Amino acid sequence: MENRKLKNSELERKSVEEFKEAPKTPIIVVLDNIRSLNNIGSVFRTADAFLIQKIYLCGITARPPHKDIQKTALGATETVAWEYAENTLDVVKRLQENAVKVFSIEQAEGAIMLNDFNPGKGETCAVVFGNEVKGVQQEVVSASDGIIEIPQLGSKHSLNIAVSTGVILWDLFVKIAAASYIRSSPSH
Repeated sequence: MENRKLKNSELERKSVEEFKEAPKTPIIVVLDNIRSLNNIGSVFRTADAFLIQKIYLCGITARPPHKDIQKTALGATETVAWEYAENTLDVVKRLQENAVKVFSIEQAEGAIMLNDFNPGKGETCAVVFGNEVKGVQQEVVSASDGIIEIPQLGSKHSLNIAVSTGVILWDLFVKIAAASYIRSSPSH
């Protein structure tokens, strides 16, 4: 049996309005001083794929509209809710005051491996991704409710932020909401 690639018209994509009205996955992404505009755009695109609730762009993290963000976001800056904040720690505290559990994605003492992490049922969680060189600021790691580490077995123990975001958001999406969203058509 030959498997035919689907045409764009067959992908059941949501319009901007449909996306904004759709129930969101209770995950918030916080970008802590991300330098690369392409990485920022990739995070938007991944957040769109999993109906993420919101993205916070903090510190030096650039904001849309910007052509280099758009190049990788492919319009996701129009669908995913976002907000800029100068200080990441202020965002973390504000989220926690609103009963959001905040987890830094980092390699640190006391980190729980992603495969062992289970988000609280019915809770919204926020995941903080750090600068490409320095990672998540120590004060943000210290203020977080926990630290999640992506298990890595090779020699580098370093993933690009866009890749890390994809890994984390997919894992959390599966654990939180996948069953209610993923279509189970035998043709897909």
